[in-house]
Amino acid sequence: MQRASEQESPDSKNQEQRVSLLFLALAFLKVGLTAWGGFMALVSIVQGLLVERRRLLTAEEMLDGISLGQLLPGPMAVNVVSYAGYRLGRGAGALVSATAVLLPSFFLVIGLTWVWMNYGNIPAIDSAMAGFPPAIAAIIISAGLGMAKKSLAGRTEVLLAVSSAGLLITVGGFYLTISVIAVAACVGQILWFRRSATMNPVPATRPPVSMASLLKWGSVTLFLLILLAAFLLFAEHPVLLEYPLLHLFSLFGGMSLMLFGGGFVFIPMIQETVVGNLQWITAEEFSTALAIGQVTPGPILVSATVIGFRLHGLAGALVATVGIFLPPSLLMIMASQALETIKGSPAVQASLRGIRAAITGLVFAASVTVMKTATAEWPVAVIFFGSLVSLIRFRIDVIWIIPAAGLLGLWLL
Repeated sequence: MQRASEQESPDSKNQEQRVSLLFLALAFLKVGLTAWGGFMALVSIVQGLLVERRRLLTAEEMLDGISLGQLLPGPMAVNVVSYAGYRLGRGAGALVSATAVLLPSFFLVIGLTWVWMNYGNIPAIDSAMAGFPPAIAAIIISAGLGMAKKSLAGRTEVLLAVSSAGLLITVGGFYLTISVIAVAACVGQILWFRRSATMNPVPATRPPVSMASLLKWGSVTLFLLILLAAFLLFAEHPVLLEYPLLHLFSLFGGMSLMLFGGGFVFIPMIQETVVGNLQWITAEEFSTALAIGQVTPGPILVSATVIGFRLHGLAGALVATVGIFLPPSLLMIMASQALETIKGSPAVQASLRGIRAAITGLVFAASVTVMKTATAEWPVAVIFFGSLVSLIRFRIDVIWIIPAAGLLGLWLL
């Protein structure tokens, strides 16, 4: 009963850190080991762990995090992890969670890149990889069902979800996704603002913002602006070229603040910069870096780690990784705090009701997109339905689903 009351009381949640940093580190390290398949796969694993099993976050809170992750620049998966970490452990929790979820991919990328640099190309493991898409689709559907129970309370929400899913499946694209979220927010305003204003009146006074908070977030904002300016104005300036690691950090850090739409937007931008302009690596080496990024459980932006390691060894890998992931995480923390402050507004509540329904539809659409990458063979159906039953009926932990799917793929495909 105590846990339920804490979950229903945002005030108690905001006043103290609800879980230890060690718990967040271990939990997201586990997520990082199993999050094969991109953004929605990772989000689904986080949903299963923190919402369904541990009940540390509500489904509504996770949907808010997904909405912010879609709207802000940077890798959407790490954005959502930063949001969840912030909700449970404030700023330190966000940074610990983002670091922990990236560690498995970081070390795996370092190992694969070392093998590639010393022994040539990485051999494809097609059969094992072919078992992943149906299992990932099942994980996403399982998470979507949990979200739907909370966000689809009426026919209007269901219609929003179905329409969003249909548009993403048939048309797709980043700008369409943003448009769907914006339209859903407007629908929420039109349909539910009055009801939200009646049920959640705006408090007469809001707590004042402390000078310490203003200085802290002002400093972070200044840091991000300097980083963006360094990339836009001085990417090839002789001063930066004289300090390779600083140049590497400013390059990836500045780009990370322009990556609206997720990791795949990174590909043409980074290719133009490191292959075309700076000529740090060849086009063939860049393709290998992308391939290594795709065969790890983390986001494709860990390809930056490959490039950093190729250029400056372990120090370069660390600098490139911090550069590509830290700035968006800081921005996500600021956005999470802002959302926390204004979330009680009836206007925000009404918009979030529409957005949550649309995001639920996008989650289901993601499972269809993943299944399109699977081969049309009977073992794929076995893996998909076996994974779905294991997750929903027997509540098997995701950490066992992905390895089992890989072994079945190796055996049957």
